[in-house]
Amino acid sequence: MEKKEVSKITKKEPVRQERWYFGGLAGVLAACCTHPLDTLKVQLQTQQRADYGLISMAVKVIRDDGFLALYNGLSASCLRQATYTTTRFAIYGAVKSMRTDSNLSFVEKISLAAGSGAVGAFVGAPADLVNVRMQNDCKLPKENRRNYKHAIDGIVRICREEGPKELLNGASMAVVRGAFVTVGQIAFYEQAKQLLLASGYFKDDIVTHFSSSFLAGAGATLLTMPLDVMKTRLMNAPPGTYNSVFDCLKDIMKVGPSGLFKGFIPAFIRLGPHTILMFIFLEQLKKNFGYIKKENQ
Repeated sequence: MEKKEVSKITKKEPVRQERWYFGGLAGVLAACCTHPLDTLKVQLQTQQRADYGLISMAVKVIRDDGFLALYNGLSASCLRQATYTTTRFAIYGAVKSMRTDSNLSFVEKISLAAGSGAVGAFVGAPADLVNVRMQNDCKLPKENRRNYKHAIDGIVRICREEGPKELLNGASMAVVRGAFVTVGQIAFYEQAKQLLLASGYFKDDIVTHFSSSFLAGAGATLLTMPLDVMKTRLMNAPPGTYNSVFDCLKDIMKVGPSGLFKGFIPAFIRLGPHTILMFIFLEQLKKNFGYIKKENQ
């Protein structure tokens, strides 16, 4: 009896691993929850003057176009997560799994996250472009609105009306931003979680997941805010508006350095909850549907 009891106590629970598509699925679920905040962030960033704040912009959108206008571009946002986030998490996880111990240093986490985020952002650039345009459409005069029915319709129409190359408008800025935001999210999250667990005061539970993802969301917002503003401007601008990223930067800087942080509060409010929800969803998916890694793998 004693031997059986000891064996029960010392028996370890199997550690479940995340599947390659869990990151994208978690991103889609989080995007469905936080999309209205993303819509407001885009509209605040594309106004030349600071005429509206977060609340007043929300009131304006609802008053002018109805509550559902806050969900403009939801299909594009989900498509972006399905491409961009799936790619970056899949690459990060695949490369990390090549290590026998799977323990990366913080510098290695940053390097791998930056590379994964850059590739993911390039893959997701067309969906990101359509997402920005759909979210900002209600600000335009009715005769100038693009009125994309959904993400696929937007991609098809851009190819037909503006040429396939236009799908990569703003992609260079999106790639740089994708690298930084992935460093802020994945690398910071893993490092924060590792440190919290090592402290002995935290367990691998939702409290640790929330704390780690909150810190990751704050770090990601701090790193990416100026790049996010320029990316949004480049993607929303009519063809020929800017000849380069530096032209866009000069236009933004006309109102001073504060122009690079336009929409900072909604950006944090949006990216923070999105990061928290994404990692909580990811951890739950891994816990309940992940595969058990064999000892010889």
